[in-house]
Amino acid sequence: MDENKFNERIQDLVEEAEQKPRRREKKEKPQLKESIYSLRLDQLQQWLKDNGEKAFRATQIYEWLYEKRVKTFDEMSNLSKSLREKLEANFALTTLSTIIKQESKDGTIKFLFQLQDGYSIETVLMRHDYGNSVCVTTQVGCRIGCTFCASTLGGLKRHLLAGEIVEQVVKVQQALDEVNERVSHIVIMGIGEPFDNYDAMMNFLKVINDDKGLNIGARHITVSTSGIVPKIYQFADEQLQINFALSLHAPNQELRQKLMPIARAYKLEELMEAIRYYTNKTGRRVSFEYGLFGGENDSVEHAEELSKLIKGIKCHVNLIPVNYVPERDYVRTPRNQIFAFEKTLKKNGINVTIRREHGSDIDAACGQLRAKERAQETR
Repeated sequence: MDENKFNERIQDLVEEAEQKPRRREKKEKPQLKESIYSLRLDQLQQWLKDNGEKAFRATQIYEWLYEKRVKTFDEMSNLSKSLREKLEANFALTTLSTIIKQESKDGTIKFLFQLQDGYSIETVLMRHDYGNSVCVTTQVGCRIGCTFCASTLGGLKRHLLAGEIVEQVVKVQQALDEVNERVSHIVIMGIGEPFDNYDAMMNFLKVINDDKGLNIGARHITVSTSGIVPKIYQFADEQLQINFALSLHAPNQELRQKLMPIARAYKLEELMEAIRYYTNKTGRRVSFEYGLFGGENDSVEHAEELSKLIKGIKCHVNLIPVNYVPERDYVRTPRNQIFAFEKTLKKNGINVTIRREHGSDIDAACGQLRAKERAQETR
């Protein structure tokens, strides 16, 4: 399926789900200054050669960006003044500015960043026993239209550039530098659908995984999708060691398309076929993200149905007690029901954990802080 047809198909689904069919007029794309963080090391080497500079300077620039984490090009003191001026003229070193920084009593920090064009995005730092994990955003808004998610409010504004995704991690690392801590894990589960911005996501992965970049190991990185089937096949063929998660949230087609309009485009049957292709091709397990919504998808019967759906797949289930989102109608599943759901999966031989809650005392749900503070973007 080509990109234009895919775009039309997803937009039709979202409009149908919202029951207010419309065709938005295409707006002229904002002219954004390219982020220096968008460039892989090989791309930076080529840019330097194309601009009359030595390719080895790329390693020096990477050191300033990712080890010393400078905030201006002028701080790159072992580069010539003329090269620093070229970098300044061609690239942005800072594309994000912090609007709000919320800190939870459990150590979770949520950042609301403003982009060059005035739009805003969220990034979350979560502290675990095994290290510090950063949840990054890949789009301004989202067009997938999941009915439980604040990220979809107002639809998709634009894709993020690879450098804007990388800089989220750099900004969090700069904050952690103040307390001598390090970002050790990345989850691509923030605002937006990563596979809807596939090329930028892949460039981001290569930059942060590079040992001269942020040097975050592939097995410490997780990417999640709502279920864009062609991209699952493509991602499987990349043969990466990166962890893969699917936002499933329902054990049958009828319920899934009620919760997630993308299920109208990609039926559950073909989605599970793609998942089996991924596990067979890579030999790696898949994580199924399953949000529990009170009275919707959280009964023991649903757990039995889910067990049958994923039986035989190399997998793990993450049960997610949902954070309440004021703009949505879903309520939290009672504690005893969560444990009953977990027990049923275990009885059927399914590996399962209940995700530990982070940031319950701040606007922790994905897209919630943006919806609250930048309401004009989410209408």
